[in-house]
Amino acid sequence: MSDPPARLAQLRFLERVQLGDLERTRRWIADEERRETERQRGLDARPPVPDWLIEGGIGVGPPVYVHIGGCHMAGARVRGVTRDQAVRALVEGVEACPHCRPDTELGVFE
Repeated sequence: MSDPPARLAQLRFLERVQLGDLERTRRWIADEERRETERQRGLDARPPVPDWLIEGGIGVGPPVYVHIGGCHMAGARVRGVTRDQAVRALVEGVEACPHCRPDTELGVFE
């Protein structure tokens, strides 16, 4: 059995270690809260998803699909358009996305 002063010294050492661990954990929490705040700020600053999209072809090729805004199949080469532009593109022969079916939503049937 250790004498009381040595035991007290060990407990004080343990306390310092635990306080260091607690401070490190608090820093991690603060860093994570800061990252989450920045992530949320970025989400809030995003422009709204357009209602209609036209997906362009590779290079300067003609458009390949009309999509409903937010379609998970829309590629990287999309641009937001108005409802009238989407209808006009469908009427002029641009294909409707087979997944989101903008032609049905717009009431344009071939």
